[in-house]
Amino acid sequence: MSIRSVAKKDILDVRRAKIVWFVGGLYTLFALLFFYLGQIGSEPNVIYQLVSLSGIGSLFIPLIALVTAYLAIAGERESGSIKYLLSLPNTRRDVVLGKYLSRGAVVTAAVLLAFGVGAVLTVLWYPSLEAAVFAPIVALTLLFTLGYVAIAIGISAATKSRSRAMGGAIGFYFVGNLLMIFPGLSIVDAFGYVLNDRLGLGISENLFEFVRRLSPTVAFEEAMPLVIPDDVITFRGTEDVPFYLEPEAALVVLFAWLVVPVAFGLWRFGRADLG
Repeated sequence: MSIRSVAKKDILDVRRAKIVWFVGGLYTLFALLFFYLGQIGSEPNVIYQLVSLSGIGSLFIPLIALVTAYLAIAGERESGSIKYLLSLPNTRRDVVLGKYLSRGAVVTAAVLLAFGVGAVLTVLWYPSLEAAVFAPIVALTLLFTLGYVAIAIGISAATKSRSRAMGGAIGFYFVGNLLMIFPGLSIVDAFGYVLNDRLGLGISENLFEFVRRLSPTVAFEEAMPLVIPDDVITFRGTEDVPFYLEPEAALVVLFAWLVVPVAFGLWRFGRADLG
């Protein structure tokens, strides 16, 4: 077998997971709601609905990806079936990358379903599909999606039990997502308060903002100006910002999340004792 064979076998199993399609179905329902409400106004513009769908996606897409992939390898290690999988002519690298491909395909299908519904409704209800904007937003969203699949696979490959994989997935969702995007809960703001307001260290606010943008969710949001025309929605202020706070830097962060978690998972899984 090979990476492709592992992926083909795994996709037959994961596609039957009801929780995956339940969460993905909710995302699709939000798409239907946004596009329906958006066409009621006097000047409906599909771009506003795409931005809304991407915004709610920053909460739902990580859930879809993590739920789909966090047990991909850890579940098989706990059940012992990983030994059977590796008894075939598969390397540990084949298993990790094959699982990533299969879980990524399933999550991508769930996200594309939501945007596909949006595209159909746009053709029916809106003056224009705005394909020049629609396609880049979908591409950016899929990059964000696959980044979270990579995170889940990395967690799964680095842990040996369901409970640890679940704890890692839940922990990352809260720390990397909820505690970054909501101002009242921001862990970065909390560190800023302690280090600057209490200890008086005078650390640059730009540095704290850069740390916040290392979150895949924040990077996704901050890269949005690259695909949304300024004459439709204004994202940027008039002040100059360092290069590492530009949308292009956020896009680089998203690409890094595609690679680093999987590389970490490969390293940990390659050193793991499966006996």
